[in-house]
Amino acid sequence: MNSRAVAVSLFALLATLWGFSFPAITVGLRSLDPVLFAAFRYDIAAVLLVGLAVLRTTDSLPRRRNDALAVLAGGVFLVAGNAFLFVGQQTVPAGVAAVMQSLVPVATALWAFGILPEERLSATGAAGVLLAFVGVALVVRPDPANLFVGDTLGKLLVLTQVASVSLGGVLIQRAKPTLDRAALSGWSMAVGGLILHAVSLAVGEAFAVPSAFDARVAVLYLGVFATAVAFYIYYTLLSVRGALETSLVAYLVPVVATVAGVFFLGEEATAFTVAGFALVFVGFLVLKRRSLASLVAGAGRGAPDG
Repeated sequence: MNSRAVAVSLFALLATLWGFSFPAITVGLRSLDPVLFAAFRYDIAAVLLVGLAVLRTTDSLPRRRNDALAVLAGGVFLVAGNAFLFVGQQTVPAGVAAVMQSLVPVATALWAFGILPEERLSATGAAGVLLAFVGVALVVRPDPANLFVGDTLGKLLVLTQVASVSLGGVLIQRAKPTLDRAALSGWSMAVGGLILHAVSLAVGEAFAVPSAFDARVAVLYLGVFATAVAFYIYYTLLSVRGALETSLVAYLVPVVATVAGVFFLGEEATAFTVAGFALVFVGFLVLKRRSLASLVAGAGRGAPDG
């Protein structure tokens, strides 16, 4: 099998692992408190990834300032920020939550334009961002009179998670870590897991090991496959295919999650959700038009966007 075929296979596997994570969260939330559930997910992943880092490198600790900053940013924003997703999915269907994740590449670019000095946003790029947010508005469809009740609040919480994880990615990029990727991910998850446990206690969740069979399966799937294994695949794809091509997985994950939600959880994919996802994807295409054109032409990373 050639390298391109391997990359495509890994891409499909990553989308599947991440896509099924949203129904798994829905299943686990039937018997687990949301923040504690998130903490368990990253506890497992942290042990596996730090263990892998110890086995593959002699320098698995974040000793340098830039590495420590990257771990802190990852722990606070990329990992602990996912508490908003778990809380939000108490009222938001798995497919809808996954569709909202498709905004992450756009939100990441938006944070980058504000934080990274080398990034610029042109009028056309701004139009792409606006189009993506119109798509999200179609998915959320907020009622100004009832913003903090029902699934509207849940959707706003998922959007908060989107803003958090995208900011975390940019802050890690700004820190320019040199730490092994498995170590960086593992220590970030360890820090984030500790924060999640502290928040869980602070909001009054009772600590309890999952007792229901489906909850145990959900925690193990999320910790082992959707996090530890998936992140290893993700960083492998980053190294061989680049950031832009790898980021396209965000637009296959909602398809997998929606299909899984329909077949396994009896959810419905509404016309508003499908239309919103389409607009987010088109907005991404407009925003990243130059890099995508270069990618299609086989020119590698391509020109900067904006």
